[in-house]
Amino acid sequence: MSGGGVTLLVIAKEPRPGRVKTRLTPAYSPAEAAQLAEAALADTLAVVRDLPARRRVLVLDGAPGDWLPPGFTVVPQAAGGLDARLAAAFGGCTGPALLVGMDTPQLTAGLLAPALAADAWSACDAYLGPALDGGFWALGLSRPDPELLRGVPMSTPHTGAAQHRRLREAGLRVRELPPLRDVDTPADVPEVAAATAPGSRFAATAHRLGAGDRAPGSTGVDATAAGTSPRSATAADTSVVGSTALDRAAG
Repeated sequence: MSGGGVTLLVIAKEPRPGRVKTRLTPAYSPAEAAQLAEAALADTLAVVRDLPARRRVLVLDGAPGDWLPPGFTVVPQAAGGLDARLAAAFGGCTGPALLVGMDTPQLTAGLLAPALAADAWSACDAYLGPALDGGFWALGLSRPDPELLRGVPMSTPHTGAAQHRRLREAGLRVRELPPLRDVDTPADVPEVAAATAPGSRFAATAHRLGAGDRAPGSTGVDATAAGTSPRSATAADTSVVGSTALDRAAG
């Protein structure tokens, strides 16, 4: 994997009770939801920290905490809607940039490998990682242009398709990354935890909180503890919700 000339961006909220993962309540208390959010963010930052990059930037709504590893520049999120905040994040970059959110702690270097390869941008201008809720969990641009994001309707089940269409209409060659399920509802927690790497902080937190018992329709078996495999990533495996994968991370 090369990728040394890429700026890696993580857009996130400070994991404070009552401000993050509010759709996990009342199955989880606000404090428990914040613990899951912090674990997801910590896992994401750990992966990004070890990837080759020119710069690693945390685009943060809030203040950094002890969950932030060294090696990141922290910049505040811009004002405005999600499209404006994403546009501003890319607007601060020169050269190729790749952005991810904090709601996919199952992130691995392998999932991002196509966008970090030595020839990643030779036959491709943009990378888009679709989320199962209709949004997107990753966006990479060879030439970061804020206008590629401004005005894209966010927080809808069709946000990912709309962003893909915007890229295509701009004449860009788009390659999709693998689809991922993001953490949004109580049903997502054990499913995503089962898909994370061994020893992940998110999986450990989900297990400690009994995530398998809190999911709707639970049989009382915690998949994060039992070592079962996550279900296949299909449209039937998740609810379509009125927000996108990056929306909940962006404040």
